[in-house]
Amino acid sequence: MRRLITELPELDGLFDQYAERFGRDQTPYRNHVYRVINLVAAQRPLSGDDLRKVELAGFFHDAGIWLAGTFDYLAPSARLACHYLTEHGLEAWRDEIHAMVLDHHKITATDRGRDSLVEAFRRADWIDVSLGLVRFGVPRERLREINRRFPNAGFHALLAALTARQLFTRPWRPLPMLRL
Repeated sequence: MRRLITELPELDGLFDQYAERFGRDQTPYRNHVYRVINLVAAQRPLSGDDLRKVELAGFFHDAGIWLAGTFDYLAPSARLACHYLTEHGLEAWRDEIHAMVLDHHKITATDRGRDSLVEAFRRADWIDVSLGLVRFGVPRERLREINRRFPNAGFHALLAALTARQLFTRPWRPLPMLRL
């Protein structure tokens, strides 16, 4: 079994840069991002550019909640990711990372193909958000190992609170991030 990915300097640097914006939610979100990255790696080998793409998509995929202040966060999160890519000369990755962010809550498979990073990222986020009820073939023991290293730390309680707030303020659109 492959070793867990436990340290990614660019990712950790982004969390340091925005620590004040994340506040007490930083550890829960950071652990979620590392779980998602490791769940992608549990589905397919990750190294080099592919690892960095997943690292950046991981940081930005839900970041709009905190950095744009909205629960309708897919488009703002994708814009933040694309801005970062442009600033760092990574425009060639724009389409793929944009799709990873926009499609990570897609209920059905993406049109990118089963073996694409976009689809692996979508499945990884669903595995984590469902607390492993949906596993897409990831072995239960690997999931346990990832969760032991990167505990929930209140992430799912945070999601429940955000969902409840959205339900009370915009009942006609309780889960704006879900896609078909």
